[in-house]
Amino acid sequence: MAKTVRLDKFLADAETGTRSEVKKMIQKGQVQINGETVRRPEQKVHPDWDKVTLFGEPIGMREEFQYFLLHKPAGCVSATEDKREKTVMEYIPSKRKGLFPVGRLDKDTEGLLLITNNGALAHQLLSPKRHVEKTYFAKVRGILTEEDVRRIEQGVDIGEDKPTLPASLRILETVTDQEERPCSDIYLTICEGKFHQVKRMMEAVGKKVLYLKRISMGPLTLPDDLEKGQCRPLTKEEVSFLLKAGKSLEK
Repeated sequence: MAKTVRLDKFLADAETGTRSEVKKMIQKGQVQINGETVRRPEQKVHPDWDKVTLFGEPIGMREEFQYFLLHKPAGCVSATEDKREKTVMEYIPSKRKGLFPVGRLDKDTEGLLLITNNGALAHQLLSPKRHVEKTYFAKVRGILTEEDVRRIEQGVDIGEDKPTLPASLRILETVTDQEERPCSDIYLTICEGKFHQVKRMMEAVGKKVLYLKRISMGPLTLPDDLEKGQCRPLTKEEVSFLLKAGKSLEK
């Protein structure tokens, strides 16, 4: 989150005038913060939250960090650049340097992906010690049973030193594919981010993932009206929830 800055610096950074020019405007009472006239150039302002107006016109907040929610389509990789593959960054309209995807979704996996330049927040969300919940919708080949649910909830062996942490598995329905083979639609919520984790967890209970889509991560949920390949900036409320979640993870 951006720190507080001097009002005259904030206005100068917003290109409303030189530092000396904005000082004079402030001293003449031509600037308001949250509706109140201020006359001290050294007055502190928070770029993320305070509303600054000059001659009654709002001045755009200086953005230190940017946050985008992308509905990642299949067929692109979660990287800032790749010599052979299309990357998720090609769907982001901003050209600001330093933007990157928070975590990775496999090339064939769709769904919610956070793009930001806030490295500290990304670390909070991705650290193995934080246990941030991520929920996926998956279509798997085979019929999942209550025994499978119990095993997933207890943790399963996916070939690493330790079993996966307890996860939540909800069976939505059992359907058949084009070849009349049984398939299960599920929601799976995990709090880790191991390589191919969802696919490996399903393999551990004898099933194969046919389709995978992330629908939530921490406080963020993929909007129903955000089409595949589309992205949008996070709303102020979403940013607030995200930053609060990051702070809570520090405790």
